[in-house]
Amino acid sequence: MIKRTLFFSNPAYLSTKHEQLCIKFPEEEKGIISIPIEDIGYVVLENQQITLTNGLIMKLIQNKAAIISCDSQHLPCSILQPLVGHSEQTERYQHQLNASLPLNKNLWQQIITTKIKNQAQVLIQLKRPLGKLLDWSTQVKSGDADNHEAYAAAHYFQHIFNIEGFSRNQSRAPEIALPPNNLLNYGYAILRAVVARAIVSSGMLPSIGIFHRNKYNAFCLADDLMEAYRPFVDFLVNDIATNESDINTLTKPLKATLLKIPALDVIIDGKKSPLMNATVWTQIFF
Repeated sequence: MIKRTLFFSNPAYLSTKHEQLCIKFPEEEKGIISIPIEDIGYVVLENQQITLTNGLIMKLIQNKAAIISCDSQHLPCSILQPLVGHSEQTERYQHQLNASLPLNKNLWQQIITTKIKNQAQVLIQLKRPLGKLLDWSTQVKSGDADNHEAYAAAHYFQHIFNIEGFSRNQSRAPEIALPPNNLLNYGYAILRAVVARAIVSSGMLPSIGIFHRNKYNAFCLADDLMEAYRPFVDFLVNDIATNESDINTLTKPLKATLLKIPALDVIIDGKKSPLMNATVWTQIFF
């Protein structure tokens, strides 16, 4: 079942009753809106005047729903996940911590190979110059020793948006990044939350990465595993940039479109699955 993503940009009081998430908007003269908690996958909190009861937080976490908080720039900045996400969590932690360097390099090779293949498919569907992407996807060595990821990214972002001079070499917040970087930044933040939720649900530590190993990053593994799924965000952002007249500001409608990322279709072994489910399958596979 595809879980729902709830996005709150206005002041709200969120509580629970009879296994329902109860929503009350103080600025509006409406009754309480109820949504079954079991149907919820993600709750995105953007407004600073949103109140959640502890009872609701507990039930959301018990149902493995991710609670995502946004900062003053409207960028997701934190993810609330359960301490225990899987019945075999301790054993899986040990396997993850004991993973050998050759295994990690092999896993990174698989991730980058898949990422470049997905980038190639995006360019094919958009009828953009493909360059050597398909060749590079077959030449990735253990640990991506020859850095084919960087070569592929340089060609890929030069052609995907058909925007002269476009570059991803930016470190700005989504509200001030040059479009469509603002959309990409927001979309990647949502994707990171989706992957982090899947990692915890699979009984793994999101902070212990395969390639990423920054001691200040609590989501190294999420940053590793999301690489293969980035092209799905890119394809969606290209569609937005092509069909919307103004993408300079992250408006509510644009955010609502990007919040569909967890439900995007992904094909794995010939089977179609929502991205949020595919990420869980990926963690089990690894």
